[in-house]
Amino acid sequence: MKIRGAVLEEMGRERPYADSRPITISELELTEPGSTEILVRMEAAGVCHSDLSVVDGNRPRPVPMLLGHEAAGRVEAVGAEVEDIRVGDRVVMSFLPRCGECRECRTDGRLPCSVGSRTNNDGVLLHGSTHLARDGEHVHHHLGVSGFATRAVVDQASAVVVPDEVPPEVAAVLGCAVLTGGGAVLNAAQPGPEDSIMIVGLGGVGMAALITALAQDVKEVIAVDTLPAKLERATELGAHRTYTPQEVAEQKITADRVVEAAGHPKAFETAVGAIGFGGTMVTVGLPAPTAQVTIAPLPLTAQAQSIIGSYLGSAVPRRDVPEYARLYLEGKLPVEELISRTIRLEEINEAMDQLADGEAVRQVILFD
Repeated sequence: MKIRGAVLEEMGRERPYADSRPITISELELTEPGSTEILVRMEAAGVCHSDLSVVDGNRPRPVPMLLGHEAAGRVEAVGAEVEDIRVGDRVVMSFLPRCGECRECRTDGRLPCSVGSRTNNDGVLLHGSTHLARDGEHVHHHLGVSGFATRAVVDQASAVVVPDEVPPEVAAVLGCAVLTGGGAVLNAAQPGPEDSIMIVGLGGVGMAALITALAQDVKEVIAVDTLPAKLERATELGAHRTYTPQEVAEQKITADRVVEAAGHPKAFETAVGAIGFGGTMVTVGLPAPTAQVTIAPLPLTAQAQSIIGSYLGSAVPRRDVPEYARLYLEGKLPVEELISRTIRLEEINEAMDQLADGEAVRQVILFD
């Protein structure tokens, strides 16, 4: 069948992307789903730093590639071996499918699936299939989803059913920003009622971590960012205190749990310096592969501190996404507040510029 989608032609083009146009809106051929796969009509897709990191070349992927990994839509067809997903269901995409059989999948989310990671790197779906072509040329899948398109074929392991009451734009954001940021709080940091928690970096993932922390029974939630507008937004969402990184350092602000969500070396250093006595820092941001940091190792021992990494919020999507959907429907998780604006598919290059400039928390593409 014919679809329209946003194809990355070349990584590393100069900014502004609005001028260099690394992404083109193309007509593609999409083949039918296999036995473990589903066909999804996309309703909404979020623009995330994991997309930008492919565009700017920080996360090299094979091109041409149909981008988009944070998305939601309606199921239009299912393969013969698909379980628990039916035609008509609204599904949230998960950008790291879990095979359920490898050693990593037996760690309850702590480690990313090795099979899913490998197929993501290769630009194919979980079981190695490909379904995209343009003018006879193969087009790669992005993180098992390729959600910047009118339709997509994904493996059943890349989709989670949510209630119809969850709006598509909210459902899309559940699949990456909330799954990653929320999971960094709930699965990795695990703050208790007597703990303070600091979120460093208030992009989509950081803001998702913030609202998830606020939905928990914790003593205090602290927000840190370089941009005053984001600190103001954090206050509006309920943060108890806000600081710039410089203020954190100068005033020696600390917390029992610290989540670093910026993916930048300076943010990492700020987060490490803010770990309280016996505290834990969770890093969930993805910096450039060449990034380096400088930290003082003595407090790790002398103050019994911990630093841990969390990929995709240490999530098991089929376990965690329904919980976030429940919190949203109960009014405890204002996911809609993370959405800066809605856009058309044709505005994707401009959206990448806004994301790179730190001007947006979450931009969401809405499909007709």
